[in-house]
Amino acid sequence: MTNTTHDHPVYVIGGGPGGLAAAAALRERGVRAVVLEKSDAVGASWRAHYDRLRLHTTRRLSGLPGLPMPRAFGRWVARDDVVRYLEKYATHHELEIVTGVEVSRVEPAPGQDGGWLLRATGGRELTGSAVVVATGYNHTPYVPEWPGRDTYTGEFTHAAHYRNPRPYEGMDVLVVGTGNTGAEIAVDLAQGGAARVRLAVRTAPHIVRRSTAGWPAQATGILVRRLPVRLVDRAGALMGRLAVPDLSAHGLPRPSTGLYSRVREGAIPVQDAGLIAAVKRGAVEPVAAVESFEQDKVVLADGTRISPRAVIAATGYRRALDGLVGDLGVLDARGRPVVHGARTPPKAPGLYFTGFTNPISGMFREMALDARKIAERIAKGRGSGR
Repeated sequence: MTNTTHDHPVYVIGGGPGGLAAAAALRERGVRAVVLEKSDAVGASWRAHYDRLRLHTTRRLSGLPGLPMPRAFGRWVARDDVVRYLEKYATHHELEIVTGVEVSRVEPAPGQDGGWLLRATGGRELTGSAVVVATGYNHTPYVPEWPGRDTYTGEFTHAAHYRNPRPYEGMDVLVVGTGNTGAEIAVDLAQGGAARVRLAVRTAPHIVRRSTAGWPAQATGILVRRLPVRLVDRAGALMGRLAVPDLSAHGLPRPSTGLYSRVREGAIPVQDAGLIAAVKRGAVEPVAAVESFEQDKVVLADGTRISPRAVIAATGYRRALDGLVGDLGVLDARGRPVVHGARTPPKAPGLYFTGFTNPISGMFREMALDARKIAERIAKGRGSGR
């Protein structure tokens, strides 16, 4: 049967850095790529992040294919500059972007030798020769089902809706979660006038310096990523003892599991953006994990009951891919793609995923590498007539 799918574009779902990078790499290889973005502008997730956020990776190692980040942005690029870069990136590469279109389902195109049918807002049915899913690692805010949470009478919000400390001036605030987001928000609150800031810790995090003697933590992550897990764990433990003070007396003990072992489980080290100093001086108080809520109180794992006026849940996100591709056999038990980059699932050739891992070598860097590999794979497939 003659393959007619090459008459159709490659659809890229998501106008964040992963989607834009994939579209630019495809365009460079002469493949028409159409980016479908549900919001009204590119970089929607970055626009929604808290004000003080900066890339935890260096500017030089965070550029996407075909356009370096400007030197004027500095070494650690601020949120607003990331947004400016993504806007410039789309313009520079003359990308074909359709905003205000949300894809709800991807399924094999009927009656064709390959290809995909995308069902989208407004009753749209779009047929693509291939699909790149780049809807983002931080897609849907996740809040644990804590007992009594619906009875809590204080203010409660997910970190996705936190912008800056101004609304919390003079307040007693509990931040739940010790990933990079929770750690930075806790520091932001302490520096921004909150009366008291507590940080609920379920598992003690690995804390690393953003850079040591000018050497960025990201560069170390790139060097060790392919090394044996046990070796990196040992090296990480040694570096941790040398570079990070023991905060056990302040309620934040050293982690009991290896750094890279935790990374393989999805827990990225916390890059110190002021947390160490804030904990040492008592501006941020680590406390036990949250177990439940009782009206105006939060019950902690050690039995303590506290009464913060506000709770900010930095409890992560879900990929939310089940509705989009969940019936194609391409997701694992945790709802994550079984493959990413240039590899496509055995049951779904022509379906690609990018931006759904959070590697210690840097997400922007890995998305840039994925984009080139995906574009090469698709371009080769077209050239061979498959």
